[in-house]
Amino acid sequence: MRLRSTKIQKDAVHHPVFARCYARLSVVAESAAGLAGVRAELLAGLSGRVIEIGAGNGLNFAHYPPAVSEVVAIEPERTLRQLAVRSALRAGIPVDVVPGTAEALPVKSEAFDGAVVSLVLCTVRDVGQSLAEIRRVLRPGGELRFFEHVRSEGRVMAAMQRALDRTVWPRLAGGCHTSRDALAAIEAAGFVVEAYRKVDMPAVGIRLPTSSCVLGVARRSAVVDRGRQALR
Repeated sequence: MRLRSTKIQKDAVHHPVFARCYARLSVVAESAAGLAGVRAELLAGLSGRVIEIGAGNGLNFAHYPPAVSEVVAIEPERTLRQLAVRSALRAGIPVDVVPGTAEALPVKSEAFDGAVVSLVLCTVRDVGQSLAEIRRVLRPGGELRFFEHVRSEGRVMAAMQRALDRTVWPRLAGGCHTSRDALAAIEAAGFVVEAYRKVDMPAVGIRLPTSSCVLGVARRSAVVDRGRQALR
């Protein structure tokens, strides 16, 4: 695959301590919190060429269906990217792990049939720009699969999320924000949300600031794109 002719800053994101902690905890969460099942549901039915933004340590790779011909996995954090490369070698489909950021994806426009964000929009520096880039690289009618943290519906927990997001949480958790409105941001970026459901992680037990999530699928609207192009 030929990459977009844009200079990439390989270490635009560098959180080595968080990356090592995340790598350990995420593996435990696969079974203990039921995250493996969520990943399988997130990716079911995808086909063709797929771009995954913020691939982390590559735990999604094992869940891509055989109909996916290629995955280009973008990961800006060096430690996680190295782990993702190891996961790619064990994947049952071709996976190419590439450095880059969500705000400036190093690939050509309209090059992919599907895009995946999994606990990523909570960490990006500019949600709107990141989604604009995802929309750019998807072909008209292409799918966006998403699994993201969202604001809790409980007043006390929502207040705690906002307080954490303004203070220590992003610093401790690699830039994560627990209370962003992922659905509204996806729709504002020109995607049509086709289906979603709310997910609690873990499903039972103690509620955490990161427990409230949303899982769903949206689509780049070819009609909206044509209308926007006509206005240029």
